[in-house]
Amino acid sequence: MELAGAVVLITGGAIRLGRAHGLYLASQGAQIAFTYLPGEPWEKTQADIEQLGVRCTATALDLRDLDAMRAWVAETAAHFGRIDVLINNASPWLMRPFLAVTEAEYDLCNDITVKAAFFCTQAVAPILLRQGRGVILNVADLSVYRVWPGLGHHAIAKAGVVQLTHYTAQELGPAVRCNAVAPGPVLMPPDFTDEQRESARQQTLVKRLGAPEDVSRMIAFLIQNDFLSGHVYFVDGGEAFSG
Repeated sequence: MELAGAVVLITGGAIRLGRAHGLYLASQGAQIAFTYLPGEPWEKTQADIEQLGVRCTATALDLRDLDAMRAWVAETAAHFGRIDVLINNASPWLMRPFLAVTEAEYDLCNDITVKAAFFCTQAVAPILLRQGRGVILNVADLSVYRVWPGLGHHAIAKAGVVQLTHYTAQELGPAVRCNAVAPGPVLMPPDFTDEQRESARQQTLVKRLGAPEDVSRMIAFLIQNDFLSGHVYFVDGGEAFSG
């Protein structure tokens, strides 16, 4: 699939990795529709994308509201005339010791990371199937494959995203392709110390930290390569295999 002119939906697209994906894909000619939460700097993200010469819409949306999510998908399809790509990116970042995670925190992580991704995929899929082609990209996480203290609830939800990827590719193929990316140390939490950043760097095989654009380039590659489906692609500097 060519990126130029493609309509790309991104959940959680105003900040961090979601913002990077929108900007990079827009730089390749894609049109962008993203969701955001109130208080996030969505105006700047939308303006920066539009400055690249493409159309962009931004919608405030709590992805736990499935009816509102389905309305967003329908309105976006009507606005652009089609949908080509869905990127299930939204996921809360919450570090908690295993014994301290509350039911509300667990539900928040699960509901946005994997439940919303499932039902957003379900909402977009009929449109893609009617068109005869489409791509779904899920953002997983290296925590599925490496045990990091304080991220058990997060990793469990991201493991669900991995399985969602496999089942989506199987059940919607061949017209719709689905892959996932598993980022490693490409965007450190803002409260990380220098020591934590250095530790993350040393755990990679390439002995450096990545950048959000490394993940965005992989996503662009997976959109464009029509022979890839059903897999998880690591963007982690080799950390998953560093022992």
